[in-house]
Amino acid sequence: MSLKKDRMQYHDQAAAIVSKMSLEEKVYLMSGQTPVSEMRKSMLTPGEHYNWKPYPAGGNERLGVPKLLFCDGPRGVVCGTGRSTCFPVSMSRGATFDIDLEERIGEAIGRETRAFGGNFFGGVCVNIPYHPGWGRAQETYGEDPCHVGAMGAALVRGVQKHNVIACVKHFAFNSMELARFQVDVQCDKRVEREVFTPQFKDCIDAGAAAVMTSYNAYDGTKCGHHNYLINTLLKGEWGFDGIVMSDFNHGVKDTVEAVKGGMDVEMAHTKYYGGQLVKAVEDGFVPAEVIDEAAIRIVRTLLAFTRAEDSRDYGGELIGCKEHIALALEAAEKSITLLKNEGGLLPLSGDKARRIAVLGQLADDDNIGDHGSSQVHPPYVVRILEGIKKRAGNIELVYAPGTDLAQAKDAAVQSDAVVIVAGCRHYDEGEYISFRAEEAYAENGGDRGSLRLRGEEVALIRAAAAVNPNIIVVLIGGSTILMDEWEREAAAILFAYYPGMEGGTALASILFGDKNPGGRLPFVIPKSEAELPPIDWDANRQYYGAYHGYTKLDKEGVEPLYPFGYGLSYTSFVCEDGEFSSDGRSVSASCTVRNTGQTDGEHVVQMYIGFGKCSVERPVKLLSGFARVFVEAGESRRVTVSCPVERLKWYNHQRFCRELSHMEYEVFIGGSSAGRDLLKGTVNL
Repeated sequence: MSLKKDRMQYHDQAAAIVSKMSLEEKVYLMSGQTPVSEMRKSMLTPGEHYNWKPYPAGGNERLGVPKLLFCDGPRGVVCGTGRSTCFPVSMSRGATFDIDLEERIGEAIGRETRAFGGNFFGGVCVNIPYHPGWGRAQETYGEDPCHVGAMGAALVRGVQKHNVIACVKHFAFNSMELARFQVDVQCDKRVEREVFTPQFKDCIDAGAAAVMTSYNAYDGTKCGHHNYLINTLLKGEWGFDGIVMSDFNHGVKDTVEAVKGGMDVEMAHTKYYGGQLVKAVEDGFVPAEVIDEAAIRIVRTLLAFTRAEDSRDYGGELIGCKEHIALALEAAEKSITLLKNEGGLLPLSGDKARRIAVLGQLADDDNIGDHGSSQVHPPYVVRILEGIKKRAGNIELVYAPGTDLAQAKDAAVQSDAVVIVAGCRHYDEGEYISFRAEEAYAENGGDRGSLRLRGEEVALIRAAAAVNPNIIVVLIGGSTILMDEWEREAAAILFAYYPGMEGGTALASILFGDKNPGGRLPFVIPKSEAELPPIDWDANRQYYGAYHGYTKLDKEGVEPLYPFGYGLSYTSFVCEDGEFSSDGRSVSASCTVRNTGQTDGEHVVQMYIGFGKCSVERPVKLLSGFARVFVEAGESRRVTVSCPVERLKWYNHQRFCRELSHMEYEVFIGGSSAGRDLLKGTVNL
């Protein structure tokens, strides 16, 4: 169930049901039923945690309307303890550039949601990180709207194949964590339409049946109350026919403003709806038809997903099953990104790997991402050190946490190669959580004040490099990590993100060459902080400019350390024989991808559209499509990537519409956003 037209078949039935309801029953549909006290208690109770079972809202037993049963995400289903499949975080999956894989992951998540008794998955996060230090960047797919929208839409399609409502979040402009409850985001209307909302529309167009609003304000109005964002843009212009719900507990702050602004469901508990909303209607502050419209939306959506013919069995054996875990391993293997490999140090084999030193505390850590609302509780986690040990066989391994530099240097000097694992933990980045338990006080997550490695990790890399040239740095984290302090001292660099429950297995398969790395950076890595947009993580007001990530560096003519879409392989690829065309409805670019090495591998072909001749302000170029392709050693494959012309339009805020500039467009196709990796042509539109 994914197409809007399918849901609309239930409209008359939903309207008939709602017509039989009292005002109180209609408002009850709009009301979450999990008190904050219950949420907090479960977070402190052994064997329980946030969302350990689906959170209910609404329902009407008398009239046969099921409850909405919420399960969070996005790296798997949050429910249960020691059961769910933990996939790599969304940013890691973004690095695969594999739409088919993401749809298959969505299917697995949909199956596990059903097996837990849920019918609603709240884990399709498509926010754009304006600055890579955003603590929850790991929950989205990257920095580019085209890429993020395509991956989010794939997750939506997969989840909803199993009659689970997919909820897209957080609408909109949510990319600050510490100030998320207070900040008022300001931006130009063109920036709103061209940078921070297109990926939401991609998910709506894919059939997403629910949208969660964000905590922050936009242009002076809280997003959960925002008549323009919800009623005018989402429900009006985009034709969204599903459910709009608040983010939990702080998403609604005023009864009348929220319901008139288009908020259908207050989650996860009822504070401003319920009795207050009933009274607001009775006192004439809220028209009865506003309640009717929300109630029909809720009933229509629930009927469409729970009454669809579905003979499949969703038993508990699906949760954390072998097939889903194999999918998590595949995603981790496909995401790991090789950034540097001097002298062909990787893969490790033969004389290069008789004795290996593994250094760094993160090598022996269950490091699968933040500990906020996205935390999944799998049956096990394969740590990096464990994965290397399992794969190493007769290779001699030595491990040192790196806290004692003399011990680490001693391990390094006696080894053929050194693997150093460094980066972030759940308390460095992620959803900001603070709570008191008896006398203890704990804090997790938040935005990153620095994008660099810890000083002690830099010292560890330098100490090991001083005695052994074969240094392999494995980076763990949800977004950009700056490398200028130590990058030259590493012979090889792998970005592993947060690779999920099979992360150690996946990394070992890459290190030893069982799998060929095919991940590509879903964000740019600049050379310094000065190349990033200005940000104040504690701001009451924050301005979002037109450019961030690779578009900002392109505009300023600054070369990054590693460009967007970049990644190496154990083989080599050449893109040649570019062809560029348009039929007036879409723009297409084709090239021949030739594997010139001796190893089979996968390449990510990217198409960019350039706007150099545009009379209005535009980026230098924008990603407009991509395809991940497998090419056997010594073989070639012809690849075509297309983009709808509609996507090339700019938003004219004076005419309230998107317009196409009639001109010659530059079209690029190749292996990253860097000019050196792209073939160039032109089309006229």
